[in-house]
Amino acid sequence: MNTQKPCLAVHKFSSCDGCQLALLNLGEPLLDLAELIDIIHFAEAGPMAPDRYADIALVEGSVATEEDLQRIQSIRANTGFLISIGACATSGGVQALRNMTDSNHWIKAIYAKPEYISLLQDSTPIAQHVHVDFEIWGCPVNSEQVVTAVRDLLSGVKPAKEPAALCLECKRAGYSCVLVSKNEPCMGPVTLGGCGALCPSLGRACYSCYGPAELVNDAALSQRFTQAGLSSTAIKQRFHLMNSQAPAFEQAGQKAQSMGK
Repeated sequence: MNTQKPCLAVHKFSSCDGCQLALLNLGEPLLDLAELIDIIHFAEAGPMAPDRYADIALVEGSVATEEDLQRIQSIRANTGFLISIGACATSGGVQALRNMTDSNHWIKAIYAKPEYISLLQDSTPIAQHVHVDFEIWGCPVNSEQVVTAVRDLLSGVKPAKEPAALCLECKRAGYSCVLVSKNEPCMGPVTLGGCGALCPSLGRACYSCYGPAELVNDAALSQRFTQAGLSSTAIKQRFHLMNSQAPAFEQAGQKAQSMGK
C-alpha cells in the first residue's frame, strides 16, 4: 500500500511575505495539516526544495521581474494544483499601483543606484501568466481559508470561494454600518468577505483588501461616496488602492475618474 503523503510547496514572488507569515501564525492547525502532507518547500518556515514536483502549490506575490516570469512557468509545470494566495498574487497587489505611472521615474527617485534595479514595467497577478486552479484573496490572506482549501483537495473536493460581500459579515456580527452611521467611505458593499469585517469591527471603513465581490455595483457606491464629499480622484483611489488590477475595480476606478472630468 502506498503511504506516501501528498507534497505541498509554498512559493514566494514579489510581496511582503505577509501571507506566508499568516500561515505560520496558525500554529497548531498548521502542524495538524503537516501530518497529512509533506511540506517540501516553504522558505519562510525552513524546507527548501523549489524545483521538486508538488501536488499542491501555494503561490504568494506578484510577477514583477524577468526572473519571476521564468520561475512561475517552471512552478506551473511542476505542480498538480496551483493556488494563488493574497492580493499580490491574485491582482498584482499594492505594488501594482506603479502600473499607472512610469516605473523608471520613481525607481530613479527612490534608489541611490537605480541601475541595479531590474523590474518589469508592470506588477501582474499570477493568473496573467499561467493557469491558476484556485484563488484566495486578501491582504494578508485568511490562513484558515488556505488550510480549508488544502484539506478539501486532500479529501477530493474542489475548494469553494466565499461568494458573499463583506457587508454580510458585518450583519452577522452585529457591527454598526460605518458607511451609514459615520459617513465613512467603506468599500464593504463591493468587497469579498473573508476577513471577518476586521476594519468595520473597529469603527473603520473597509479598504477592500479582499478584492471585488461577485456582484459589484460600483456606480451606486461611487454615487454614495460623492454624496459623502469625496472627489472623483479620491473615489478612484478607493477602488485602486489594494487591488487595482482586478478588472472590476480597475474599471470602476476609471469610471469614477471620468465622472469628474
